[in-house]
Amino acid sequence: MTRDDLFNTNASIVRDLAKAIGDVSPKAFVLIISNPVNSTVPIVAEVLKSKGVYDPKRLFGVTTLDVVRASRFISEVQGTSPDNEEVTVVGGHSGVTIVPLISQSNHPNISGEVLDKLINRIQFGGDEVVKAKDGAGSATLSMAQAGARFTSSILRAIKGEKDVVEPTFVESPLFKDEGIDFFSSKVTLGPNGVEEIHPLGPLNDLEEKLVAAAKVDLVKNIKKGKDFVAQNP
Repeated sequence: MTRDDLFNTNASIVRDLAKAIGDVSPKAFVLIISNPVNSTVPIVAEVLKSKGVYDPKRLFGVTTLDVVRASRFISEVQGTSPDNEEVTVVGGHSGVTIVPLISQSNHPNISGEVLDKLINRIQFGGDEVVKAKDGAGSATLSMAQAGARFTSSILRAIKGEKDVVEPTFVESPLFKDEGIDFFSSKVTLGPNGVEEIHPLGPLNDLEEKLVAAAKVDLVKNIKKGKDFVAQNP
């Protein structure tokens, strides 16, 4: 099942759920994990805007699965425990839009073919799952863990815990001047949702190229979600 297949299946479902949220619980924290997240988050935003209840601080694309995978895969390379690894993943939530910042991890010296394979596996780990399922489903492995982790972080922040930080796909100023309204980066969460959107921090040359490639696809993905709502209100 490709992401286009997922879009065709999920776009109308997410749109209708967003309509219900706007009517019944407009102040809700909305966590979108239905793929393709790069497009479904803009769908929800456009629907809530049409109802006059959109609050960008309360809409999140759950990209935690990429963080979970990155921690697991880098631990396999380094022979460590994934519990002790923290890899910031920025950009979006599909293919080349997934940008792991290995230079900011515990192992910034990973390089060469090992690094290339690691990045590719983090970006396209979902393909491994689909292949293992022999085409019988989408890349849903560990989604529950990822969703639970992010939801737990939101709940901790709502209760007033300080310094709760998670990468998440939100309306962001980081590249808005390039036509990219949504971008995943580290976000400090608070009682009202998004409290602070963090800059990407120092990137090496490879990561700069990966971010540039991610932005090209994100423009298309975000537009696809917005266009869907415009054409199918």
